[in-house]
Amino acid sequence: MADPPHPLASATPIEILLVEDSEPDIILTQEAFASAGVANRLHVARDGVEALDFLRRAPGYEDSPRPDVILLDINMPRKNGLEVLAELKRDPHLMTIPVIVLTTSQADEDILRSYQAHAASYVVKPIDFEHFYLAIQALGRYMLSIVRVPPHPA
Repeated sequence: MADPPHPLASATPIEILLVEDSEPDIILTQEAFASAGVANRLHVARDGVEALDFLRRAPGYEDSPRPDVILLDINMPRKNGLEVLAELKRDPHLMTIPVIVLTTSQADEDILRSYQAHAASYVVKPIDFEHFYLAIQALGRYMLSIVRVPPHPA
């Protein structure tokens, strides 16, 4: 007997840009989203500079889709997440993309600065494997079944 379709399989797919420099966190996020039915729409940028190139369709990224949501780590090389968030929210073409800060930082200052820079949400990554996996699955279900994303500009 075949497995029943995933409960979110019929949901409208969304494009997700994960901005993360930790390879284990990238793999775990991909696996957790795959189990939530969204892995084929998950794109990865490994630092803030690469994320901005992806979003602005710089050379090498000309065919990048516009993400419906961005999952953004704070602590990254070259350009940190708070710098990326500030640039996104100043750019009239990118400012409407919801950004969920997904980071290990529990610092009040990082939380405050993220919301001041117009993050949609701030999620602290659980440290242990099982809780991290469950949190990412819940985030995937939330994004597919509850959240409405802004329409893409014409």
